[in-house]
Order: sequence, then structure tokens, then C-alpha cells
Amino acid sequence: MARRYWLLKSEPGAYSIDDLAAEPGGVGAWDGVRNYQARNILRDKMRVGDLALFYHSVTAPGVVGVAEVVREGYPDHTAQDPTAAHYDPRSTPENPVWYMVDVRLVCRFSRSLSLKFLRTVAGLENMELLRKGSRLSVQPVSPEEFSIILDLSGENVPL
Repeated sequence: MARRYWLLKSEPGAYSIDDLAAEPGGVGAWDGVRNYQARNILRDKMRVGDLALFYHSVTAPGVVGVAEVVREGYPDHTAQDPTAAHYDPRSTPENPVWYMVDVRLVCRFSRSLSLKFLRTVAGLENMELLRKGSRLSVQPVSPEEFSIILDLSGENVPL
């Protein structure tokens, strides 16, 4: 199966690319997603080896690096922990509602590629991130869009 490409949004105050880099081996769980469409992507579509653009949202929104999926979708244990910020009493071990994947940091960009800048780039006009009202925290990225963003970053990441 061909490698797929994604964009993962995170508020840097909650979980930044620096937080991922600080994880043992640069591998962290992408947990806390509470949107059914994003959950379905995590659970059903993301595969080991897929690459994802790491996007900081809210303050100075922009693409800040690349991560690789290293573990496919599995139940999000934070949904089942009453002390966790993302607890959901509907989710049980027998019937998990929410899923997560594990990702490994591939690279941090030397500079953020801002949302404002990306809106000006030819070839990204149809990118989900740039659509008006698009708020999905996990979204597909075409191979062409991914390549354009990598070229803009100046990083050498094999596709």
C-alpha cells in the first residue's frame, strides 16, 4: 500500500513539536482527539510509515515539522481515565469510542511555514487546511501538497 500523508494540528500549549522531540525516542501518542471524522482517520486510515505535517494552531499557526506514524490506531486510554483532561465516560475497554496513533518526530523545520504564507503558495489552493471553516485536527494531505510544503521548508525528507 502506498504511503499516505496527513496533517496533525496541535495547540503548542497543549502539545508542541518540542514536546514530541522530548519524548523518549521522539515517539509520542497522538491522543485526545474528540472529533468523529478525525477519529475515523486515526482508527481506519493512518498506517505505519505514513508521514504527517505537524501543525501548531492558535498562536502563530503554521507547519513546524514532520512526524511518521509508528503505531496504527488503538483505543485512546485517556478517554477511559476519569483523571485525564480528555475523559469520556462513554468510552470503555469493551467499547472504545476514541482512538489514537503513535508518531515519531522526523524533523523540525528551521522556521514555521505560517498559515498566512501557505495561503499564497501555488499548488496549495485545494489543501484542506486552507479551506474556509476547516477545523479538523487530523486531515489528509495530497502527495503533491506534502511535497510542496517540504520544498518550502528546505528539509530533506524522503517521500
